[in-house]
Amino acid sequence: VEKNLKLEEKITMLQQQNEELRARIEQNTVITRQLSEENANLQEYVEKEVEEKKKLSRTNEELLWKLQEGDAVSPVKLPSAPSTPFYRCSSGNSSPAKVRTLRR
Repeated sequence: VEKNLKLEEKITMLQQQNEELRARIEQNTVITRQLSEENANLQEYVEKEVEEKKKLSRTNEELLWKLQEGDAVSPVKLPSAPSTPFYRCSSGNSSPAKVRTLRR
């Protein structure tokens, strides 16, 4: 009888521990879902930022090319060092991708 009482107490204690562990597992599952969602949102944000950076870089290159192309045809030029290169389209089209360096 005494042994049965001790075993019943142990069963009760183990059942309580089991319930606590299940509650912790459920809580961890909820947190894991939230973190996964946040991670996906952050990855999407980073991808958008990378695309925006690429777009700004292309725009910057295009504006720089237009500025330098404008210097080549402008009658009034700003003073610059003789060794400063500027870029001019080698094929005659307006694509900034095909450029060659000319010395002033």
